[in-house]
Amino acid sequence: MHSHAIPPLDRGLETELRRKIDNKTKPPGSLGRLEDLALQIGLVRGSLTPTLHRPHIVVFAGDHGAARAGISAFPQDVTWQMVENFLAGGAAINVFARANGIDLTVVDAGVAHDFGPRPNLVDAKQAVGAVSVQANVSAANVMPEPKVGVTEENPCGTGGTANYLDGAAMTPQQCATAMTRGAEIVARLAQDGCEVIGFGEMGIGNTAAAALITHCLTDAPLAACVGRGTGLDDAGLARKQMLLEQALATWPERSADPRAVLARFGGFEIAMMAGAMLGAARHRLLVLVDGFICGAAALVAARLQPAFLDYAVFCHASAEAGHRTQLAALNVSPLMSLDLRLGEGTGAALAWPLVRAACAFLNEMASFESARVSEKL
Repeated sequence: MHSHAIPPLDRGLETELRRKIDNKTKPPGSLGRLEDLALQIGLVRGSLTPTLHRPHIVVFAGDHGAARAGISAFPQDVTWQMVENFLAGGAAINVFARANGIDLTVVDAGVAHDFGPRPNLVDAKQAVGAVSVQANVSAANVMPEPKVGVTEENPCGTGGTANYLDGAAMTPQQCATAMTRGAEIVARLAQDGCEVIGFGEMGIGNTAAAALITHCLTDAPLAACVGRGTGLDDAGLARKQMLLEQALATWPERSADPRAVLARFGGFEIAMMAGAMLGAARHRLLVLVDGFICGAAALVAARLQPAFLDYAVFCHASAEAGHRTQLAALNVSPLMSLDLRLGEGTGAALAWPLVRAACAFLNEMASFESARVSEKL
């Protein structure tokens, strides 16, 4: 999968797009960030009249072995309970997706719970020896793959990752398989006509995993990467910081290789998102990146293929301190700052109207010439 490079943007189109944007009936630059966004949309879609048909958000859910050590304010069961909430249509991401006309897919990337065959749930749990998934995200029912117990080959068993406080969260093969599955899910959506895709996640303990990934890939102090997650008090935050320092101490041969960092500390949902983001860029989709957890996946994607950033819209600045560390390391500016810290892809869903408006003004707003409006003297 990783051998397939992300296509470079056609920079020859940039001059024409800028001219088109500047010739709209407005003072140059007066639409601010929307002008930059319109330019990016045109470059990503490779068109002076781009479309963003069939917007879709994919929420990847997975459990983390380290969550059982108490790094979250919530019990691990909340992961599968929230997946049930997604499937019932009752979560914030369901509400925001419905309000904005966005299709939603939920993926079981590795939840420590057996959902069985369920409508609108893609079962992407791993089995020993499995290297691909034929997930039809449009199907009414998605049959699960066979599950296996904990073995030397499959230390995560039928649920989430292993405990990174004791060793690697994933084997290199499991991490690679998760990334491949994420890319394959996106490929199906692209084949179905999706042109803009947002990502969300659910997994108790995943702000801790994101903090470790951010620390390892940015060299920022761990304290600048760790936040309160689901709402830890001061004592809980101190305990979380202590546990993450312990996790780092168990990996004395530290590597800056993004795949190694992801396998060591990531969750299956973060690995699938990283693969899905790279796959989306390869299919020339506009990628809407949510907050801190999605930012960790984007950080991995960008470190593996820097051209990924050309396709990514960073939707908001999370209230999690580590997200600002990510944004600074990637040298990107978010569209919004609403003090969000929920995850689930909610920031991507809320940013979609701005993205749609940028595309609309590029396509529909009159030029000075067509409107017969006098230009600046």
